[in-house]
Amino acid sequence: MAAGLWGWVPAVAVLVLLVLLLGGARRLRRLTAAGGVCAELRGRAGGVRALLVTAHPDDEAMFFAPTVLGLGRAGARAAVLCCSAGNYYNQGEIRKKELEQSCFLLGIPASDVTVIDHRDLPDNPTVEWDTQLLATFVLKHIEANNINLVVTFDAGGVSGHANHISLYTALRYLHSERKLPEGCRVLVLESVSLFRKYISILDVPISYLLPSDALFILTEEETEQAKRAMRCHHSQLLWFRHIYMLFSRYMVINSLRLL
Repeated sequence: MAAGLWGWVPAVAVLVLLVLLLGGARRLRRLTAAGGVCAELRGRAGGVRALLVTAHPDDEAMFFAPTVLGLGRAGARAAVLCCSAGNYYNQGEIRKKELEQSCFLLGIPASDVTVIDHRDLPDNPTVEWDTQLLATFVLKHIEANNINLVVTFDAGGVSGHANHISLYTALRYLHSERKLPEGCRVLVLESVSLFRKYISILDVPISYLLPSDALFILTEEETEQAKRAMRCHHSQLLWFRHIYMLFSRYMVINSLRLL
């Protein structure tokens, strides 16, 4: 009898996957974006004031679009602090403009987009930024704008980029040393395996079943919005980034954990 029951497992798994892919994303989106951290912060005076801390122009669209759109859907006011101008190929000024255009499409006005262009925070995949210097810039921005939710990369940096990981190190320092304002929460974007990273919406059931503190899943319309934002970064749209937009789960799904 037990063997017969186990024979149904593959069929049930396929059925669950189909349900999730054929409309589950919309239901999941409402459940996750409205609960947990967002619900807690919405109950406070002034609501959710979120700050997305990124390393380069295009991070906000390439990695965090589901979070930005999900927070907006939940009634949060989001801002972006980009910690370099992305000047690795001397395109910093162009990339700043592209960042503003992308953020506008994601619902963030230019007035809420700040770029730190400091010589000691260079755009370089092999350079680890100074934790104290970076933490000082980030904390000053948090305090000046009454931020109560910070979003950034986790220890893996999604792509392993040293600049991404430096952001996590700086926020972890501020959090562990209790330097953040009282009640300010920090969410870090989960780095996943290479396989999960490039299976797009097929990662929905996996992301839903695994534990996380926040999960944002975009609808088809919102996914197109995220792609339009990414296309604003014309200077970065090499052939492999077009493939990335088609297959990366980060264009559709963000799972995050609290520090």
